Amino acid sequence: MKIICIGRNYIDHAKELNNPVPEKPVFFMKPSTALLMPHNPFYYPDFTSELHYEAEIVLKVCRNGRSISQKFAPDYYQEITVGIDFTARDLQDECKKNGLPWEIAKAFDASAPVGRFVDKSRFDDLSRLNFGLKINDEWKQKGNSSDMIFSFDNIIAYVSRFVTLRQGDLIFTGTPAGVGPTKIGDHFELFLEEEKLLSFYVK
Repeated sequence: MKIICIGRNYIDHAKELNNPVPEKPVFFMKPSTALLMPHNPFYYPDFTSELHYEAEIVLKVCRNGRSISQKFAPDYYQEITVGIDFTARDLQDECKKNGLPWEIAKAFDASAPVGRFVDKSRFDDLSRLNFGLKINDEWKQKGNSSDMIFSFDNIIAYVSRFVTLRQGDLIFTGTPAGVGPTKIGDHFELFLEEEKLLSFYVK
C-alpha cells in the first residue's frame, strides 16, 4: 500500500503559501508507515517546531490499474474519507531553500491520519462535497471539492500514467486554504458533509 498526495490543488491554498498555481497535478508519495488509523493518538514529532495540518478528501483505490482513461477513473475508487497531511513546515522550507527533496517533511511516520471510509454512493454529487476540520471545537478549514483545480477522476488518470495504482492505495486529493500550526493537546475533528469521520488528539 502506498499513499499518493496531490499538492496545490486549491487555488487559495497555493496562494497562501506563495506557490504558483499548477497547470497539471503535482504529486508526491508517503510510505505505508505514514498511515495513522482512526482511534489512534498522534504524537508530535521531536524533529520539528512548526508542524502544520492540511485537511483533505481521501480516496481508496479499489482495483489495480495503470494509464487509466479519465472516463473509467470512477471505477477505481468506491470509498472515500477525510484525512490530514501533516507537514513539518520548517523542514520543508529548509529543503525548498536548498533545492532538495522534502520527503523528510511529509513522509514521516504517522503523518497521514485517515478517517473511517464510507461508500461514495452515499453522496449525490462527488464534485460538490463539503468537508472541514475543527480543532478544539473551532473551524480551521472548510472546503468543497468543486473548488479543486483537478478533479478526482483527473487525478487518477494523470497519476496512473506514471505510477501503477493498486487496490488499497490511498490518494490525498489536496487541501483548501486555512492550513496552520499544530500544538500538543489539540483535538482534531474532520467532517465529510455532516458526518464526523475522524477524531484524534495530539500528544
